[in-house]
Amino acid sequence: MKQHGFTLIELMIVVAIIGILAAVGIPSYQNYINKSRFSEVILAATALKTDVETCIQNTAGALVNCNNMENGIPALIKQPSTYVEELSVKEGVITVSSRAIGSTALSFTLTPIWHANTSTIIWERGGTCVAAGYCVAGS
Repeated sequence: MKQHGFTLIELMIVVAIIGILAAVGIPSYQNYINKSRFSEVILAATALKTDVETCIQNTAGALVNCNNMENGIPALIKQPSTYVEELSVKEGVITVSSRAIGSTALSFTLTPIWHANTSTIIWERGGTCVAAGYCVAGS
C-alpha cells in the first residue's frame, strides 16, 4: 500500500515549529520597530545641537545662558512630529520627550561638556531610553 500526504504527527510537528518561530520572532520584530521609531526622537535632538554649540561658543561656555528663546536657541517645541512630544533646552541640556512608543513614553537627553582649554564640546547621551534599550549612554 502506498502512502499519500502527511501523517497527523508530521503536521503537528510543523505547526509546533512555526509556533516556536513566531513566539521568538514577533517580540524581536516589535523591538526592532520600536527602536526604529525612537530614532526619530534622537534625530530631533541632534537638530538642536548646532544651536546649543553656537550658544556655548558665543557665551564662552556659560551654559546657564543656553535656554529656549535665548542666544539663538528656538522656543520650546511641542508636538513637532509623530513620535516626538516635546523638545526643550535648559542650561545647554537638550531633552526630548517621546510619545508612547511600544507601551511607554521615553526621554532622550544630550548634555554638553565644555572643555575650555581646547574649546571643544563633548556630548553625553542619556535618558530613560537607555534602560529601555532604545539608545546607548555615553559620549
